[in-house]
Amino acid sequence: MKKNLLLAASALALCATGAAADMTFNRIASFATPDNMAEGEDRARETSAEIIAASEDGMTLIYTDSPLGVVGLIDITDPKAPKALGNIEMPGEPTSVTVRGMTAYVGVNTSEDYVNTSGQLVVVDLAKMEIIGSCDLGGQPDSIAVSKDGSFVSVAIENERDEDLGDGRTGQMPAGFLDMVSVTESGCSDVKSVEMTGLTEISPEDPEPEFVDINTLGETVMTLQENNHLMVISKDGEVLNHFSAGTVDLTGIDTVDERGALIFTDEQLGRKREPDAVKWIDDDHFAIANEGDMDGGSRGWTIFNKDGSVVFESGASFEHALVQIGHYPDKRSDAKGVEPESIETAVFDGTPYVFVGSERGSAVGVYNVSDLTAPVLEQLLPSGIGPEGYVAIPERNLLISANETDLIEDGGVRAHVMIFERAEGEAMYPTLTSEGAEELIGWGAISGMVAGDDGMIYAVNDSFYGYQPTIFTIDPSAKPARITKALRVTRANGDAAQKLDMEGITLDGEGGFWVASEGRTDRVIPHALYHVNADGEIKDEIGLPAELMAVETRFGFEGITKVGDTLWMAVQREWGDDAKNTVKLVAYNLETEEWGAVSYPKAAPDAGWVGLSEIVAHGDYFYVIERDNQIGANAVTKKIYRIPASEMVPAPLGGELPVVSKEEVRDLIPDLKSFGGYVVDKIEGLAITNEGEMFVSTDNDGVDDSSGETFFWSIGSVE
Repeated sequence: MKKNLLLAASALALCATGAAADMTFNRIASFATPDNMAEGEDRARETSAEIIAASEDGMTLIYTDSPLGVVGLIDITDPKAPKALGNIEMPGEPTSVTVRGMTAYVGVNTSEDYVNTSGQLVVVDLAKMEIIGSCDLGGQPDSIAVSKDGSFVSVAIENERDEDLGDGRTGQMPAGFLDMVSVTESGCSDVKSVEMTGLTEISPEDPEPEFVDINTLGETVMTLQENNHLMVISKDGEVLNHFSAGTVDLTGIDTVDERGALIFTDEQLGRKREPDAVKWIDDDHFAIANEGDMDGGSRGWTIFNKDGSVVFESGASFEHALVQIGHYPDKRSDAKGVEPESIETAVFDGTPYVFVGSERGSAVGVYNVSDLTAPVLEQLLPSGIGPEGYVAIPERNLLISANETDLIEDGGVRAHVMIFERAEGEAMYPTLTSEGAEELIGWGAISGMVAGDDGMIYAVNDSFYGYQPTIFTIDPSAKPARITKALRVTRANGDAAQKLDMEGITLDGEGGFWVASEGRTDRVIPHALYHVNADGEIKDEIGLPAELMAVETRFGFEGITKVGDTLWMAVQREWGDDAKNTVKLVAYNLETEEWGAVSYPKAAPDAGWVGLSEIVAHGDYFYVIERDNQIGANAVTKKIYRIPASEMVPAPLGGELPVVSKEEVRDLIPDLKSFGGYVVDKIEGLAITNEGEMFVSTDNDGVDDSSGETFFWSIGSVE
């Protein structure tokens, strides 16, 4: 058994609860949707968790899985250890689900195409796990909700438009409507259709109903997303009120996604809300998530009175909060930013909450709405990739998210259901934030790190932000750790230094830094070392020697550290002259300008590849991060090793290199699991303070095909 030198250190220093009495939400478990497949099924098929609901006793979850054409069930009797209950096949595409007692009602789309629309309301007995009835709906269902007394179900019949037809505009038939279905314990009957054409300004002939919810008075609130309209319908099917969702003036936003930079200086005036989800807060007020679709999307959420008046508007504040925790999806800047899509409401211990889910930011805001005119954002939680639906179970202090994105085709993480618990203690997330900085600092794709003599940690972003290379100053003493400054890396003319992929940073001993850039020849990004002064200006550039360039690949320097006059760089993966499962640790002497290297033996991968992603010298050892490119349950190698400094004697390039020994310091997989989600793949940063405290960080890939989660934590003392 390999020795783990840091086993005695706290698994996560950030998780210590002490004597705190505050009630907070923390993620306690996750469930991968492929786990609901039966033995022998093809688990490589795409699967998903979209809309989710819970049984009345809060012990069973049911979610729609559109790709598989099923609903999946999960046993959460022990919410920290969810168990698969399997899938129930539907007669078409399940689009939404709601539950009353132990009876689930599922909206199922059976349409042939966009013109010949049809659907069913399928009734499922959760205890028996079988279908017990169904009703024809006369169109393609989207959202559904059951009345509080269980007497009827409201179904938004969207009859969605073909986005490839007519420039994707509304005005496509057949028109949508609302179905109100009488239900019994054994099924459903008496479908009443409520027409709603002729009411909206944008496309009165094509309402496009999207989402419904029912209050205790039996009143249904409905969003007509593309029409930017809201409706309130009585339990008898009478239209009580309808009105425009209105517009918002947005300032301080990023509207350009091509530049690879986070610049929040743009504005969008008169931006249509185009709400998706809607949920009643009480019998007079409801909240909407302003995702947008055809022409709008105001990036936030709103509270309305059912008389049509706005009680609260978040504006850009929700998006700014996600910017500060590194969850801003830059590639969606020209569209709808963080795209709030989901809304859930519930009362926990007498406190009313609104939970606002960001589809593209993969996070949920927890708002205390005790004062409806001034909601307070108490927390931001990491929801998983592409959250589509939420369900709160206040009787058990639980919040559940359903995340639809399945990255099976890209070899990434699978779709997940995430479980959060409200309990006494500190919030585990976020672990890193720019909240409190003098300006709005957007950040992401953190790679290399180094500890400064001033107690700060300095970190760089990688090429995801190719037009905004930045050195971030992090105060690790704060909880969560805080980014206090963003130093832009520039050329001599003051312009942003492009053609960099900064993967490592170290101090130069003179107030500046040395940065290692991982090259990629096919993108004309050079393998190089850059000397950056305290103002962020590149003063010197050192290219690689011919001996290295003759054998280079795109998997270059992933970390840099300085010992005396020598810079040491870790090469991520094998280059042309490396033996299998070995990589170079490359040395460059700043005084003699001589290059050399040693050979490092890395683990053989079970799948994919294994490489190095950081190197730090401290005391009598060099420390490296060794990781595979696997994610979730497939992750095997996420470890810190140390190498005796006495063995780090470089030999000339081009000849036989000495092979160094290594000793395991810490397996990081238990640390990553303790955050309650899946194991992320990119452990990228390692910094060791003068006192010997080790900090580790992960790279969130700029929130692109990623949950956006960045984990920054201390693993204790190296001594």
